[in-house]
Amino acid sequence: MIFLDHAATTPVRREALEAMWPYLTGSFGNPSSRHGLGDEAARALAAARAEVAAVVGVRPGDVVFTGGGTEADNLAVKGMALANPRGRHVLVSPIEHEAVLESAAYLARVHGFTVEMLEVDEHGIVHPEALARRIREDTTLVSVQLANNEIGTVQPVAELAAVAHAAGALMHTDAVQAAGWLPLGLDGLGADALSLAGHKVGAPKGTGALVVRGRIPLEPVLHGGGQERGRRSGTENVAGAVAFATALRLAEAERADAATRVGALGADLAARVVAAVPGAVLTGDPVRRLPGTVSFVFPGTSGEAVLLELERDGVVCSSGSACAAGSDEPSHVLTAIGIPADLAQTAVRFTLGAETTAEEITDAAAAVARAVSAVRNIVES
Repeated sequence: MIFLDHAATTPVRREALEAMWPYLTGSFGNPSSRHGLGDEAARALAAARAEVAAVVGVRPGDVVFTGGGTEADNLAVKGMALANPRGRHVLVSPIEHEAVLESAAYLARVHGFTVEMLEVDEHGIVHPEALARRIREDTTLVSVQLANNEIGTVQPVAELAAVAHAAGALMHTDAVQAAGWLPLGLDGLGADALSLAGHKVGAPKGTGALVVRGRIPLEPVLHGGGQERGRRSGTENVAGAVAFATALRLAEAERADAATRVGALGADLAARVVAAVPGAVLTGDPVRRLPGTVSFVFPGTSGEAVLLELERDGVVCSSGSACAAGSDEPSHVLTAIGIPADLAQTAVRFTLGAETTAEEITDAAAAVARAVSAVRNIVES
């Protein structure tokens, strides 16, 4: 099997499994308990928090552990907007993950916020001047992802944050897909908050964090026992936090070398597919993109049919966001960048991992050519 769906999830690192194992067995205490087992768990949680903080360049207290990227996005968008008394206007890009878009829609539906979509160009870029045209005196929050989960486009977050801050608004970026590939330093990005998910970097699913500067008020989404300094109630998943911190630290240590090697493999796959498949169109920005994300539309096909052919040939990939799998609707990301709905239905996304090999890329490219040809023959017959 050639696994080219790392954007959906990554295999769990052995180091992460080994790091979490003690906190699933002997050291199983509740970190809020006032006894030896609880203290041991609390120390492990504090160490994990410090590890995540070191990668992002913040204080440990700025890290809020969550149940994954979706929860982190919900907490950021709802929590920052509701706690900030500046106004009730929110700006997001139309190609955000559904967790951001649906959280913004909730603010509009339940709390009377005005939510507006920023313009994106044909590659999915939100240009700073576009933000400057739309931001208002009552804009409380701007949320633009660092890298898109479907087409891989990387946003100029630092420049966008500068525009937001000049107008007095807060800036959140969903960095779930960027972790392990791009620098995550909050100061360098200029953002006030950043979302992460463990299963994108080799930790188990159901782990993640929202990094939010401690000076910023945050209305909790989950209420109860007041854990995570009152920002996210619920007994902390100590083992998951330890695994997430371990995987994130390792991904960051490997990042530069992995990005260079995988970027070359991604470019090779793109070139091979475009050369071998008539009409294949690479989506997303051709330069400002994640190293391992290579996405296409194949006119005259069905993306789902191509996926089935590829899996029969031993290549595992996707038609876009795993969170939207099974939907009959075309990708909101592709239609937002101007791709017609019928063509968007032909999309196929390949996302490489650090362990992907050159031989796998050669074999995958050949399999793509066979799959597209087979589906086109069926469509035409």
